Amino acid sequence: MSANVLALRVRDERGALARIAGAIANHGAVITGLELGASSGGVHLMSVELEPGVDLDALSDVLRAVSDVLECSQPPAFEKIFGARVIVIGGGAQVAAVASGAVQEADRHNIRGERISVDTIPLVGEASIAEAVRAVPRLPRARVLVLAGSLMGGDIATAVTEIREAGISVISLRMAGTVPDAADLVVSDPLQAGVMAVMHIASTAKFDIARVRGQRY
Repeated sequence: MSANVLALRVRDERGALARIAGAIANHGAVITGLELGASSGGVHLMSVELEPGVDLDALSDVLRAVSDVLECSQPPAFEKIFGARVIVIGGGAQVAAVASGAVQEADRHNIRGERISVDTIPLVGEASIAEAVRAVPRLPRARVLVLAGSLMGGDIATAVTEIREAGISVISLRMAGTVPDAADLVVSDPLQAGVMAVMHIASTAKFDIARVRGQRY
């Protein structure tokens, strides 16, 4: 079951977040996710995800009474709008090819009612890539990472092991370095890597990385 969501317009005041979180806790609700959006003129947009079963109407009234809250509404959850996320990190040309395959495959599933989005960032350097890899589990709704490059190893491979333990599946292109050995799956064709990443998280597909873990294609 998807979490309930409240969208807030909040004044940029010291202690505002603490007062809002306190009001939610005093109401007996549990926060399961928090994202800050755009800001303008000293006002921030905030999305608060709450455990299922919360009376959103009653909680909305409670939050509107908090002095920092200018507006409180009930939008659809990000899970329903953008859905699960494929993250692609690596070299520009390879990232573009993986993203192309992922977007084309996501389109097939989203037409059937899925919600799958694709996020990419081309990066250079072991430290930068390793840092980005370690950040993936902190991204809301991230489910699978594709590493696209010609040479990756060292601390990147260590980061891959860490995020796999955190529940993120990792697909690597066939490349030099130790990252392919650390990944769940190695795929030679970048377009196919993008396709397989989407199929892994799509409920309308039957592909499961767990069944082919350790294989190279």
